[in-house]
Amino acid sequence: MRWLTLLLIAIAPSVFADGHHSAHVSLDWDAALTGEHRSDANKARDAHRHPQETLQFFGLKPNMTVLEVSPGGGWYTEVLAPLLAEQGRLVAGHGSPNGSAYSRRSLGRYLQKLGENHDVYASVDVRVMQPPQTPIDVTAESIDLAVVFRNVHSWLRADNAEAALADIFRSLKPGGTLGIVQHRGVEGTTLEDMKRKAYVPESKVISLAQAAGFVLDAKSEINANQKDTKDYPRGVWTLPPSFTEGDKDRKRYAAIGESDRMTLRFKKPQKAIGLGK
Repeated sequence: MRWLTLLLIAIAPSVFADGHHSAHVSLDWDAALTGEHRSDANKARDAHRHPQETLQFFGLKPNMTVLEVSPGGGWYTEVLAPLLAEQGRLVAGHGSPNGSAYSRRSLGRYLQKLGENHDVYASVDVRVMQPPQTPIDVTAESIDLAVVFRNVHSWLRADNAEAALADIFRSLKPGGTLGIVQHRGVEGTTLEDMKRKAYVPESKVISLAQAAGFVLDAKSEINANQKDTKDYPRGVWTLPPSFTEGDKDRKRYAAIGESDRMTLRFKKPQKAIGLGK
């Protein structure tokens, strides 16, 4: 029967590459990053946020089921949706329409964005994700990759970091990946300052993820910024793109660029342990 196995591999090599059909189809980064669905302002942020390098570091493949946690206005959705449209699936875990005023406004703007460019975002599956009250409604162990962009400080403010990570852990397949990008704080920063300024020490993020059962797989300096002094009274929002100080020292803050950020890749063990078991 060895000849039959070799014949099948020759006919359909992509089936045997990693257990998925069309595994060798490449991601169309040009269409995702330069398409007309993205504004010039959002494209300009690529120089600071390095979406292609970041998603490649997280191990994105075109046939994955990806959970984007708290996508906000959808900056990363603009990139992920076209990349996954042909073979994969993008699940957006957003706030509840019955939540706070902020949650309603954020979800409303996000849905409006999807509706205004339906051809690009038709396959985005929007689900409520507001743990611990509302865990995301996806089948356990159905997600290949979960991505969290600049949300850990929000979890800390809401006192639901443990619940959010447990929800992600439950959703991920054994061996699945959690990718986190977060404003990086100085070690020794108090919890109050983490909540107030959004800078979180790397050790804090790692310990939270490990407590949920994740294993740290790798770190990257893709989104590092040594110009960021992290000592602004109004926190990370002083820097672009928020510029909460208005015109005050705007040129100085623009020259600094966006915040210094950690980029961490975690794995859910093949044999699940921890809070998400």
